[in-house]
Amino acid sequence: MTQILNFDPSGVFIPGTGLERSQVADLGPTLEQLREELCDLDVTMLEGDIATPPSKQPLAAGFYLLPEKLLSQYESDRQGSEMARILAKTKSLMAEVDRVVVLGIGGSYMGAKALMDACCQPYFNELSRGERGSRPRIYFEGNNVDNDASQGLLHLLGAHRGTVAKSIDESWGLVVISKSGGTLETAAAFRQYLAALEASCGGDRELLRRRLIPVTGSSGKLFDFATELGCDPIFPVPDGVGGRFSVLSSVGLVPAALMGINVMKLLEGAKAMNQHFRTAKAAENTVLQYTAVNHLIEKFRGVNIRLLSVWSKALESAGMWYDQLLAESLGKQLIGAMPLTTVNTRDLHSRHQQHQEGRRDKIVNNVIVENYRFDPLPIGRRDSDPDDLNAIAEKTLPDIMTAAIKGTNQALLDDGRPSTNLTMPRVDEYFMGQYFQMLMLATVVEGRLLGINPYGQPGVEAYKRNMNRNLGR
Repeated sequence: MTQILNFDPSGVFIPGTGLERSQVADLGPTLEQLREELCDLDVTMLEGDIATPPSKQPLAAGFYLLPEKLLSQYESDRQGSEMARILAKTKSLMAEVDRVVVLGIGGSYMGAKALMDACCQPYFNELSRGERGSRPRIYFEGNNVDNDASQGLLHLLGAHRGTVAKSIDESWGLVVISKSGGTLETAAAFRQYLAALEASCGGDRELLRRRLIPVTGSSGKLFDFATELGCDPIFPVPDGVGGRFSVLSSVGLVPAALMGINVMKLLEGAKAMNQHFRTAKAAENTVLQYTAVNHLIEKFRGVNIRLLSVWSKALESAGMWYDQLLAESLGKQLIGAMPLTTVNTRDLHSRHQQHQEGRRDKIVNNVIVENYRFDPLPIGRRDSDPDDLNAIAEKTLPDIMTAAIKGTNQALLDDGRPSTNLTMPRVDEYFMGQYFQMLMLATVVEGRLLGINPYGQPGVEAYKRNMNRNLGR
């Protein structure tokens, strides 16, 4: 039987400040109806078989079946399918370079950063090339306009020397990701890093093309730029897949493959979550239960701040990915919960006082990891005992983490603070695929519950227009 992320909402069923179980049960039929709409009606509209009404424009539901499509295409064509081309191109690049810079902003980089932090060794870039399995070190830029940060990375790459790379250790590559190519932060960075890469390649246009991977839409400024440079392949951001829903497209898969992440397992995890979403009844459905309790606690208790409390540093970027997904999808028309990621036990010492004793406007959604990548690390025994730890010397860091989770949840319960537990058996590609797909599906379903389109992003577009106007463009 397929193992699925487990969601336990019992911490929200508390007198006075939480929900009644009957409230969640009563929403079940509506949730199942919305599921059918997403799985059937939206897909039919996206394929052009029936017209898409104005209320659903834009309709970027292509993320839903994308994992199945990519896996099926690869199974039937191990040479020409998109996954085959991604694996071939990334394998070729990693054989030539020791560093790769990924340029992108928002959904164009956040999924890839989440995958690196979750699935790679915690200090991946500090390992030797052999310890990294000959995979390149990965850096992210084009997600801000911080002069010193960008200059610092260019300096690390040796761009200030203006010399031609003479070895793999000196060689680097570039992945630029933008559906339109019109986002200023990434476009400006691309010009700067492209110039540095041209110098590193000694003006060799063929070498430049080998070390540059564009990921973009089928038209637009970046597509035109990459075509002018003669890049081949240019990996697509599929039509019908919005930026913040693109982590399981080439947007996330190209950087992930360069990191040595098992992208097939990632897609298989997403496929498993889709199957669960389609078939499980609302009362046992991880996606629909998560949607229900978070939506209803806001509707009936005014709880409009959602804390994603991740109990592993490896999941911090995955939480920030979700922050963007939720904020841009549901933060419209004066509604939508405010997302905030916290990392525990770290942030218990900086934020938890407010969360437990401040305003009653928060729900804590814990993400708990059952099994760790490395063997459990014990505290250790010493002949002297000035810190009074010998009594628990045989306890391990996972033991302490378990105690902290139980203690924190009990403290929240005792104070009438609603919480839930999403349990991940381990942090790996398969369960990260489930995590991404679950939260994308839940966000779309909740958008429909709220009566808003979860795909458009008018606030970001207004920011872009105003910034360009201030620059005299």
